[in-house]
Amino acid sequence: MILARLITALRRLVFSSSCLAQGTLGLLVCAFCPPAISSSNAADPKPNFVFINIDDLGYGDIVPFGATKVTTPNLDRMAKEGRKLTSHYGAPVCSPSRAALMTGCYPKRALPIAHVLFPASAVGLSPDEVTIAEVLKSAGYATACIGKWHLGDQPAFLPTRQGFDYYYGLPYSNDMGTAEDGSKSSLGKPLPKRPANRNQTAPEIKDGSGLRGQSQPPLPWLENEKVIARVTAVEQAQLTKRYTDKAIEFMQSHAEEPFFVYLPHSAVHFPHYPSAEFVGKSQGGLFGDWVQEVDREVGRILDYLRQSGLDKRTLVIFTSDNGGPTGQGANNKPLRGAKGQTYEGGIRVPTIAWWPGKVPAGTQTKAITTMMDILPTLTNLAGAALPEDRKLDGMNVWPALQGATETGPRDVFHYFRGLELEAIRQGDWKLHLAKKELYQLNDDISESKNVYDQHPAIVERLVKLAEAMDADLSRQGIGPGCRKLGRVEKPVALIP
Repeated sequence: MILARLITALRRLVFSSSCLAQGTLGLLVCAFCPPAISSSNAADPKPNFVFINIDDLGYGDIVPFGATKVTTPNLDRMAKEGRKLTSHYGAPVCSPSRAALMTGCYPKRALPIAHVLFPASAVGLSPDEVTIAEVLKSAGYATACIGKWHLGDQPAFLPTRQGFDYYYGLPYSNDMGTAEDGSKSSLGKPLPKRPANRNQTAPEIKDGSGLRGQSQPPLPWLENEKVIARVTAVEQAQLTKRYTDKAIEFMQSHAEEPFFVYLPHSAVHFPHYPSAEFVGKSQGGLFGDWVQEVDREVGRILDYLRQSGLDKRTLVIFTSDNGGPTGQGANNKPLRGAKGQTYEGGIRVPTIAWWPGKVPAGTQTKAITTMMDILPTLTNLAGAALPEDRKLDGMNVWPALQGATETGPRDVFHYFRGLELEAIRQGDWKLHLAKKELYQLNDDISESKNVYDQHPAIVERLVKLAEAMDADLSRQGIGPGCRKLGRVEKPVALIP
């Protein structure tokens, strides 16, 4: 993807420059880009893409997926005008899910880590990976990441080095800061004083994944690669609205060209900081209040697209990175389990696709779709080319989003938790390998009826599918198909 990286460099040079400079860049980019191709008509303008990724939102936390303690009128309308994906998968935790989205691969292939990344991490998503932003840039797209990144906080790993023209947000989760700034407690809780002997060279940094717990430095707010603020409790409550403001500004400034806006909200991850106008407005505590604020912000995005006339050529996808943490207010019902697990509640997430005139309104699909399918799907719609020098695990699921097929192209899904393959699904059958639990998800979405002993032939078939993974990613540890992590020497905290 030399072309993508060249365009990345060109856009980065002039993104903040004058309109004249941007026009010059457009001429340069057009000289390198292939002609526009639409999945339906080569003469159509390229579609825009907005991918809204909520943090820690559970399957049953919005009304279109069964919530009862909140109101989500904008998401309700989005579902009525779009298509619910009822069998969409992220990963059990944050960083792996985002790696799958960026690379079109199982997380373990592109980011082989045991859990998530922390501040001052020596490792991150390798700059050698080809991201969804780089692929779309090769087709002439303007690209922005606005919100939580969580694929490495050192400069070499930031979005601006991974194909995004513009970045605005937090490099990791909103709980990865100091207690005195409010990163370890939700809105309204008393804040402790700064300890005199905070240790920012804790032993955890030696394994490359960064600083944890009370050793974490202040939480930085970035614009491109510059720290613009230290995030305290005041800023936490501003995150959701300010992300949306920046997303709309970017879409306005690039309305005459195709754009890809990746909007990964920090909400509704603990600590919970809804803005003042939403506090106490739900029946779900601060978590529910923040869900309702997220709904308002989704509505602002959709309203802008409608009012600007961009809605007919913009695909918007709303989802969550992983299942909700039930101990912090999330609801995954009717699914079993929670964030961090490979029961459905830990990895299946509420997802809606919206594109008036293209995605059938008021419909839903049970087709298996995943984060790693987004890259090949958007690549197809953009008329871009997939990287040919590496293996991808994602599939083009546009036929399932469009309603042309109910089943979709994916029949098998591997449930990795960190470096371990814990479960496997084929069709409606799901086997938890070590636990010897077999479930028929079509009839038992809650994974409550273990039929392992009743179906030995199905168990044997699924075990063989799992064993076949040993030759690629491996069922445990680092397999031959896992690619190298990015790594820097002497990582430092962005705010000392």
